[in-house]
Amino acid sequence: MISEASRPYIDASVPVLRQHGLTITRLFYTNMLGAHPELTRIFNMGNQASGAQQQSLASAVFAYAANIGNPGALGPVVERIVHKHVSVGIRAEHYPIVGKHLLESIAATLGDAATEPLLNAWKEAYNSLAKLLIEAEANLYSTAGIQPGDTRPMRVVEVKTESVNVLSIRFVPADGKPVPAFKPGQYVSVAVDLPGGRHQLRQYSLSDAPNGEDLRISVKREDGVDDTPAGEVSNWLHANVKVGATLQVSHPFGEFLPETEGDAPLVLLSAGVGITPMVSALKRVAQVNPRRRVIFAHAARDAGHHALRAEVEGLVSVMPNLSIVTFHEDAQKDEKNRAGVIEGRMDVARLPAWPVDEAEVYLCGPHKFMQVQWLDLLNAGVPAGRLHREVFGPELLDHLL
Repeated sequence: MISEASRPYIDASVPVLRQHGLTITRLFYTNMLGAHPELTRIFNMGNQASGAQQQSLASAVFAYAANIGNPGALGPVVERIVHKHVSVGIRAEHYPIVGKHLLESIAATLGDAATEPLLNAWKEAYNSLAKLLIEAEANLYSTAGIQPGDTRPMRVVEVKTESVNVLSIRFVPADGKPVPAFKPGQYVSVAVDLPGGRHQLRQYSLSDAPNGEDLRISVKREDGVDDTPAGEVSNWLHANVKVGATLQVSHPFGEFLPETEGDAPLVLLSAGVGITPMVSALKRVAQVNPRRRVIFAHAARDAGHHALRAEVEGLVSVMPNLSIVTFHEDAQKDEKNRAGVIEGRMDVARLPAWPVDEAEVYLCGPHKFMQVQWLDLLNAGVPAGRLHREVFGPELLDHLL
């Protein structure tokens, strides 16, 4: 990926980036967005305000340096980044801008330690990574038959309250052309124009099985808590979207793809709004192999916060080998006596047994939820190679840091 001459400088950067990575990325975003305010259209400004985006980039830079000689470890991360980039319309011409400001931020932060050979090594490493991403993104754009930044107008045909804080929005192409194909687990970007002329994109998992007629997303209202700002786009959708409205929506992307077409046992574990891609996967299995053995477990605060519950439970009538387990932290009296409902947080020890060497296990939900379940599943003997999770952010790199 880089020359032998540059490799020692990258290796030497690992402890430095561990110490100063966040300082570098904070300076990087401040300077780059100050010089190129048009790029705020493709960056999540809510994550900018919370610091999540800066932390994500710092983790990515450090992980890249620490694993630069291990393409097998970086490959899945690169694939996920490529899908995310294409979903927001990243273009090849963005990479020189990012590279310039990233190198300048490294130089400014490290001061005299940022020697010319070190900066040249990082320039080579960045250009190598940029080339890899640009080529992969170009291929994905071509496969989807779109240009960077393309969205389609979609007409809203249904708005449905799923829980106290989740709203489902179903839409069809406003141009009358076919609905784009997708696989369960994928997402679309929704573009909205916010007050003050700000344009933002957010990604939402598709929450229904492919049907060739329409698409559905299920959006959680994100209330601001402590230092975490409220979800601007999600809350705008809750407040403004009505039947008949038009939304600008990207082509579906994403490589978190539960294996829905086979015969092996399938385990789907989710919490909160992480249920959305799991419902899409479960309903697809009901279409193609309704007798397949599936364990569907979901954790929610309480019944009022449990979205899409009726849809999942309704599949029992057509899926005789479906086991549903529900965990409610605050289970009400009538819930405690309901079959399949367990009070408390998800505990994998309380799930039905499955052949751990045959089943694929998929996780989606808050970061802490997935960390706990991942470790518990490993301790229960589930092979790491059969564990899959839907994440994008600093936690994507946990296994590389």
